[in-house]
Amino acid sequence: MQSWAAEELKHVDLKDGRLNKRLVKLVEDLSSRPESSVPQACKIWAAIKGAYNFWSNPKVTRQRILESHKESTIERIEAERDKGRATVINIQDTTDINLSHHPRTKGLGPIDQSSNMGMKVHSNLVVSQEGVPQGLIYQESWVRDSEKKGKKHKRKKLETKDKESQRWLSSLKESQAAIPSDVKVITVADREGDIYDLFAMKRREGSELLIRVVQNRLVEHEGKTKHLWDAVKESPVLGEVTMELGRKGGQPSRKANLIIRVAQVSILPPKNRSGRKDLPSIPVSLILAEEYGAPPGVKPVCWLLLATFLVLTFQEAIECVKYYSYRWLIERYHFVLKSGCGLEELQLESADNVQRALGTYCIVAWRLLWLTYEARLHPDSPCDRVLQTHEWQSLYCFTHKASVAPLTPPSLHDAVLWIAKLGGFIGRKGDGEPGVKTIWRGLRSLSDISSSWKLFRDTGENYLTNKRKTGT
Repeated sequence: MQSWAAEELKHVDLKDGRLNKRLVKLVEDLSSRPESSVPQACKIWAAIKGAYNFWSNPKVTRQRILESHKESTIERIEAERDKGRATVINIQDTTDINLSHHPRTKGLGPIDQSSNMGMKVHSNLVVSQEGVPQGLIYQESWVRDSEKKGKKHKRKKLETKDKESQRWLSSLKESQAAIPSDVKVITVADREGDIYDLFAMKRREGSELLIRVVQNRLVEHEGKTKHLWDAVKESPVLGEVTMELGRKGGQPSRKANLIIRVAQVSILPPKNRSGRKDLPSIPVSLILAEEYGAPPGVKPVCWLLLATFLVLTFQEAIECVKYYSYRWLIERYHFVLKSGCGLEELQLESADNVQRALGTYCIVAWRLLWLTYEARLHPDSPCDRVLQTHEWQSLYCFTHKASVAPLTPPSLHDAVLWIAKLGGFIGRKGDGEPGVKTIWRGLRSLSDISSSWKLFRDTGENYLTNKRKTGT
């Protein structure tokens, strides 16, 4: 069976067949041993040298590396559409790549108000209606100018197009254009995406926004001018719902009881643009989800969401809250990229080299996150969708202390559970499903187990073949 990396990168075109093959091999090596250093993952000197040469090659760019992954992501979106699920969730978020502990890396810039140096990355992760990550559809990364550090008071006077917040608009434009036009796309963002220009931006048909509110804007509500929070608080309660929340920080996943309110308002242009007559009032739906009965010491959930589409019923509001809860997946994606793949530990010569490594690890990080949620939501599918024959056979025999593997592959859920147990997952009653961290650690152990299994099996088969040929 062709490796998953070869299948995922079947559209790759780096203008050189050798570079195409190197990328596939590099993704295979890095994904089989997440959390390991490049020498540990690539093992042999030729592969190690090839990895660093690949990331220093000026013919290679992060955009070209990710283009093939983008094409495969679109294929997965189309497959979901063909199954009758013609809506995808496009989640935007920004993260910092902190490389302060590598002072020899050239071309970095400040990433916050302290002395930390690195680069900024803004990703668009597409998620299915069920909550399975389909892949990156667009990504920006940039290095800040050190001379502009700390001059926030001047940036406030700039228009959005001249500020970093333009990334939200650019990402929306690029991502909605990439997603097939017959697929509805709901772009989800946290409070950083609460930008009037984003709401007012022209979108293609079937492209909507679902943004968490941070600014208490002036709105028109029932013929009166009010503040946004007052308008939604005056609205009646539509109902209550219990929702599963993922792990966050040091807190485990838990269930939250939410009260739901909905209001229809029109956002007025910002006060600092009151002189502009061409700026429209924007009709939106507000959905307020407030938690009651939160556990002691836990901050209750309070999400005020702004939707550019009409939300009237309790079921429609619940669907919006569910889609917003998927936003947590991009936080996990960035966590896997930096902690699981060790991107911030790379000691590379320049920011350009880091960019190429970022593109490579983005594919690895998506695969790890996809595997985690695919096993939860489609547990009965066979594991040979994601594991090669020698991998699932060695995994089965190691787990069950057996010398012979079954003829048919086990389920994906069972295989991922066994992988997670290799990574330290205990699997006690009440532990829930394994997280991505134990899975990436388990994959590292599986790499050693399956390599040994394949070596001994091939050696044994060659020995028996020679015996038959010689008649001894």
